[in-house]
Amino acid sequence: MSEQASADVLTEVDDGVLIVTINRPEAKNAMNKAAAEGIAAAMDRLDADDDLRVGILTGAGGTFCSGMDLKGFLRGESPSIEGRGFGGVVQAPPAKPLIAAVEGYALAGGLELMIACDLVVAHKDAKFGIPEAKRGLVAAAGGVMMLPDQIPERVAMELALTGDFITAQRAYELGLINRVTDGSALDEAKELAASIAANGPLAVRVSKQIMKESRGWAMDERYDKQAQLIGPVFISEDAREGAAAFAEKRKPVWKGK
Repeated sequence: MSEQASADVLTEVDDGVLIVTINRPEAKNAMNKAAAEGIAAAMDRLDADDDLRVGILTGAGGTFCSGMDLKGFLRGESPSIEGRGFGGVVQAPPAKPLIAAVEGYALAGGLELMIACDLVVAHKDAKFGIPEAKRGLVAAAGGVMMLPDQIPERVAMELALTGDFITAQRAYELGLINRVTDGSALDEAKELAASIAANGPLAVRVSKQIMKESRGWAMDERYDKQAQLIGPVFISEDAREGAAAFAEKRKPVWKGK
């Protein structure tokens, strides 16, 4: 089922997966205010709709996102949303899993969009980088802060200070992306999304939450804080359904509660 959130962002629902496409191919999907607003609205929808299990963020026309729309920047336009950050997502990602499907280039703000996602699938010819320093700018939408959390600091430092690009194979070797494909990145992302969507939605959401939040927990508080989050999962209807389905050798029917 195809839909149109705005001219700059398209949405489609496919078997519990919300596919969000930046639709500015003539501008290499450079991020403008309208596209950021469209992505923010899609992320709100992903979290609000119980029938949606996973989101995929991708770009039209063979490019993921080339970064901030510099023409808009010169006009004084900001591609950020208050409280949500660049692209409507980098400062406030959804509670549900979000997969980036990357074709072509994920550069500058485009890379920052990508690393705000939980999982990344990329075509083998994709390129990645934060070249802001080449333009006298700084990767301020999370690049210089978030990259050292995801790849070795010295490699992140080199990317930030040189502005040079890396290949999909190098990104995979560094653990920056999950899968490299010869075919469509979106098709591969759909397969990954399906394997997530088949699992208990409460368990998936809380697993993501713990992974994201526990980095900031004091060591002596970690298990107590985790217990507060997982307690409702273990006494949920879904937990009983998962055990029953295993015993009865059938697929579980999740309720999300």
